[in-house]
Amino acid sequence: MPIKIKSLTLGPFATNAYLVADTETNSAILIDPVDDAPAILAAAEDAGWEIKLMIATHAHLDHVLASAEVKRQLQIPFLIHEDCKALLAEIPLQGLYFGLGQLPEAAQPDRLLKDNDIVELDSMRLLSLYTPGHAPGHLSFYLAERKILFSGDSLFAGSIGRTDLPGGDHDLLLNSIFTRLLTLDDDVHVLPGHMGATTIGREGLTNPFLLSYRP
Repeated sequence: MPIKIKSLTLGPFATNAYLVADTETNSAILIDPVDDAPAILAAAEDAGWEIKLMIATHAHLDHVLASAEVKRQLQIPFLIHEDCKALLAEIPLQGLYFGLGQLPEAAQPDRLLKDNDIVELDSMRLLSLYTPGHAPGHLSFYLAERKILFSGDSLFAGSIGRTDLPGGDHDLLLNSIFTRLLTLDDDVHVLPGHMGATTIGREGLTNPFLLSYRP
């Protein structure tokens, strides 16, 4: 499959944005428009890719801050889970909560996703997996043909997403991980919203947050 992935770690929270491209058509999907639109657009241009679609795993500010600027410049659709609408509207207030000042508004979504929706562009097919707990409406995206999971802030290498922010639910997050993510094959590569890559098998065997909990 002619697919290539470029990762960018950006912003004060060291958040990962991903460009997923079909290298035959040079069309790309942007997963999580982190807060540096110029860096994202420059990375796509350097690779010779055209971003045609933008999706977010959830609506915390560090995952959507560049959404409005990317949409303004490229005029592309923005997709997010339907339960993210309230949190998305509160991006300016989220900035105040984290001491970043009042931030600009995020892009308005053009399509509201649900569990098991398919996000498709050329040869790329991403399956949305509903994984709430870290934030309302959180989605992970599974590129089944390449056995790659974009886990957002649900599952990390050796850790899981925080649940002390508004709308967080620790037990719900663990249930999401066990029922939607750990059911994938052990050799599925996990590309998270923060920190480095891991695999489903490695986390099932070694993640201390998962080893101490059984649903």
